[in-house]
Amino acid sequence: MRESLEPQNDPWKDKLTSDQYFVCRMKGTEPPFTGIYHDSKEKGVYNCLCCGAKLFSSDTKFDSGTGWPSFWESISDNVTTKEDTSHGMLRVEALCKNCGAHLGHVFDDGPNPTGLRYCINSVSLKLEK
Repeated sequence: MRESLEPQNDPWKDKLTSDQYFVCRMKGTEPPFTGIYHDSKEKGVYNCLCCGAKLFSSDTKFDSGTGWPSFWESISDNVTTKEDTSHGMLRVEALCKNCGAHLGHVFDDGPNPTGLRYCINSVSLKLEK
């Protein structure tokens, strides 16, 4: 019998949809061009879906053509990073500093002034207009 990868007593399982749980707590990825914010032009602040921490301003959002919302800067220090060697690659994972939710990854091919591209899953965000 195969054991479930999801912890049985995880309180997040009762608070999140299965897609939200997969991305935010299991470090999954939503398919490109499917998230509600990948091409959104609405103004506001993108907060962590799990805890509500302010993560990104729409003023730093840009169209990277990747199919995920992309930002060139996070709000203050609410986003933390960590080395990610999953899937046989070396990447930099972006996490909510407050609750540890997986947001996506950070790459160094973004626009000025930072040169960064925070490639973030829509399902991990909630836009506060």
